[in-house]
Amino acid sequence: MAKVTPHQWPWRGVIEEYRDFLPVTEDTPIITLLEGGTPLIPSRVIGPSLPGRLRLFFKYEGVNPTGSFKDRGMTMAISKAKEAGARITMCASTGNTSAAAAAYSSVAGMTSVVLIPAGYVALGKLSQALAYGARTLAVDGNFDDCLAVVRAITNNYPVALVNSLNPYRMEGQKTAAFEVCDTLGGVPDFHALPVGNAGNITAYWCGYREYKERGLVDSLPAMLGFQAAGAAPLCLGRPVEKPETVATAIRIGNPARWKDACQAVEQSGGLFRALTDDEILQAYKDLSSMEGIFVEPSSATGVAGIRKLAGEGYFGTDPVTVVCTLTGHGLKDPDRAVEMAEEPEPVPADVEYIVDLLGLASTRPDTKVAKPVAIQG
Repeated sequence: MAKVTPHQWPWRGVIEEYRDFLPVTEDTPIITLLEGGTPLIPSRVIGPSLPGRLRLFFKYEGVNPTGSFKDRGMTMAISKAKEAGARITMCASTGNTSAAAAAYSSVAGMTSVVLIPAGYVALGKLSQALAYGARTLAVDGNFDDCLAVVRAITNNYPVALVNSLNPYRMEGQKTAAFEVCDTLGGVPDFHALPVGNAGNITAYWCGYREYKERGLVDSLPAMLGFQAAGAAPLCLGRPVEKPETVATAIRIGNPARWKDACQAVEQSGGLFRALTDDEILQAYKDLSSMEGIFVEPSSATGVAGIRKLAGEGYFGTDPVTVVCTLTGHGLKDPDRAVEMAEEPEPVPADVEYIVDLLGLASTRPDTKVAKPVAIQG
């Protein structure tokens, strides 16, 4: 039985909430936007509709300050960089890391430099980095090219690397696993999430293991990592030179945390699986229309994966608890939402016309419908 960690309210951000689990001291300047404390939402439609007896929850990270799970790691990375005296931070990004790095660097009074693959970052994410004041460089290449440049610079110049290779990023991101345990009163049987650079699946596994090592939970979940078919190096067992997928946040061909992610899956008895873009986009659409949760396409990859595994009978017939991390908010990729949405129907400002259009005429009580009154002034 888990010993639920008590928290003070209002929420203080992941460093203060989990200080005893993090490598910080009284001398560490805490750079926070009160990230974390995100909801664990029970599925009302998708979970009950799946074969098997799944108790499905969504860990919705899209409500973090910059709209993604990256804020958890960035509060730690920037706090420790500030403590070390760094003045410049740098990262390669498909979008979410750049937004978080720029925001937290701004709070810390540090200069943020982000490298993005030209033409491959969703508008919502790019606008965030620019709005937060980051020096944003669009590289003629993919994410892996950007990361190679960042590593070369940060290894040889006084610039702080804040990609997931930074160990403090993993320290911050593991707090999401703590929150899952604290909310459920124990660990789920399975934890599913999208995998791009593989930092998040690594961090969750670290978090679950640490809670178990401290005697706060009695078991560990199987980690299920899902990738887009056009960017699935962990499923293929080799790097993908030119990754392609609509799920831009996981369009990565050579994950920085490859070895760590493989260990998480192997040690937990989990798996990696690839999903087509069509499967991802269907889950993306269903999360909004069925569950009322708006996510970016990559966030839906885990849901698509759970749906696929359930259809194959993977979860068996016994009751199981499954947590799926939804990594980012839908406004991160507004172009995709607009592209998939239906156009608004033009109608006149006429009550009877709209009532008839909606098929409400037969349900109207025997009273005259009032016409709208124009407001003067």
